Amino acid sequence: MKIFIDTANVEEIKNAYALGIVEGVTTNPSIIAREGKKFEDAIKEISGIVGDETYIFGEVIGLEADKMVKEAHEISKLHKKMIIKIPMCAEGLKAVSLLKKDGIRTCVTLCFSAGQALLASNAGAAFVAPFLGRVDDIGWDGLQLVSEIAEMFAVQDIKTQIVAASTRNPLHVIGLAKCGCDVATVPYKIIMQMIEHPLTRDGLQKFLKDWESVPKN
Repeated sequence: MKIFIDTANVEEIKNAYALGIVEGVTTNPSIIAREGKKFEDAIKEISGIVGDETYIFGEVIGLEADKMVKEAHEISKLHKKMIIKIPMCAEGLKAVSLLKKDGIRTCVTLCFSAGQALLASNAGAAFVAPFLGRVDDIGWDGLQLVSEIAEMFAVQDIKTQIVAASTRNPLHVIGLAKCGCDVATVPYKIIMQMIEHPLTRDGLQKFLKDWESVPKN
């Protein structure tokens, strides 16, 4: 399972990419707004860090299909491997279908059911983004939703990839990998939590302490 970083913060992206474990960057209007930069400037800055061959996801704001398509064409010019995020709605599905004909790859976002994921794939979405944590927030099982979508796509030989969003903790990421998710997009702090473990820290400290007793001459 691939790991993307869910942020527009330049330092977080630099640090994550230096680890060699991140293969894409996802953004949304809320994430961009937190950085206080123009959308175009933020995407170009991210592109300069990750290079031309890395996926960057950027979202449209319009709510009508024609406006989404127009925005998508403009956003797609900002990066070689730009993926356009389109909200799940009737107008969004229309836009996805039109954009596929234009050769622009899309990700249907704000997906909360397997039925929505199926419609997104039929419309021509390259990716679909179920929101794991937000499903959990209303008392349902986010991992079960992703598992259901993954099983359905496998049975039907659907090529649309699952990009699970709204991951809240390391256990979410492990659960996604186990249920057949293609990509987990993860905040920087969760990536760092996955690296840390008290036994790893204690083990390293013991190694260093023991090394002090090793004769050096």
